[in-house]
Amino acid sequence: MANAASGMAVHDDCKLKFLELKAKRTYRFIVFKIEEKQKQVVVEKVGEPTNSYEDFAASLPADECRYAVYDFDFVTEENCQKSRIIFIAWSPDTAKVRSKMIYASSKDRFKRELDGIQVELQATDPTEMGLDVIRSRST
Repeated sequence: MANAASGMAVHDDCKLKFLELKAKRTYRFIVFKIEEKQKQVVVEKVGEPTNSYEDFAASLPADECRYAVYDFDFVTEENCQKSRIIFIAWSPDTAKVRSKMIYASSKDRFKRELDGIQVELQATDPTEMGLDVIRSRST
């Protein structure tokens, strides 16, 4: 397990699942959560390649922070099929202040463990991570 600067470890499964998403496209998305008692980041949920963006958005809790990675497929204006790996730091306004602080202080270290992230978003409500936002940040 990697040791995060904030004292949060990163469970090996986080990196393994991310590599599977990146290299094999085994998953559409991965949602990560911090287990405060174990002081580590763990995989909470993975989405199948057939899952939609709506499935992904619905898997983020309305009042708790999470990290997430989404494999975004799109077609460019030149009609080229492309893909971007999006990292989302989900920190809703309704989350507890302590939780927001822990997630914020652990984010950069955790993100460094996931080699290959192309776009990063910070979202406090669903509109800040809508498909239109992701598309505009990806092209």
